[in-house]
Amino acid sequence: MQNLTLLSGKKFQITLERLCHQLIENHNDFSNSVILGIQPRGIYLSQRISEGLKNILPNAKIQNGILDTTFYRDDFRRGNSPLVPNSTQIDFIIEGKKVILIDDVLWTGRTIRAAMDAMLAFGRPEKVELLVLVDRRYSRQLPIEPDYIGIKVDSISSQKVVVSWKEADQEDKVVLVSEN
Repeated sequence: MQNLTLLSGKKFQITLERLCHQLIENHNDFSNSVILGIQPRGIYLSQRISEGLKNILPNAKIQNGILDTTFYRDDFRRGNSPLVPNSTQIDFIIEGKKVILIDDVLWTGRTIRAAMDAMLAFGRPEKVELLVLVDRRYSRQLPIEPDYIGIKVDSISSQKVVVSWKEADQEDKVVLVSEN
């Protein structure tokens, strides 16, 4: 197995800061915008982005929620074991708001499609944008493209992108794993 580190250390932090500044360019003070982190691993990125935005805009009210897509996926009945859903925590209205969906890795687009379906249970947004830390290009099964990208990775199906978060994995790192 061969591992290639794509992002870590200071470069990881700079990437998150850049994403925050790009969001501010388009959403100003976030008075009409909300953030939804997609369970399970997108929530770490959404929390970091929210914290970064609060540091840059201390007077802004950044609304950050957590969205579970378990029962909205098109493959949720294919496993042999019972599903264990994650939690959804959205304590604000998304009706008429600009929603920024956040996930760690965009690969086929199927999780994002499920997130859009799940999100509609909470209202009809004015606009939906997508922020991802890693865009695995050339692997889409659905026509979904991110608006904000940390890094782009050209990979093949047998490779895996692993995102480690300090909160869960003791370090911030993005690794491309290739099996030989």
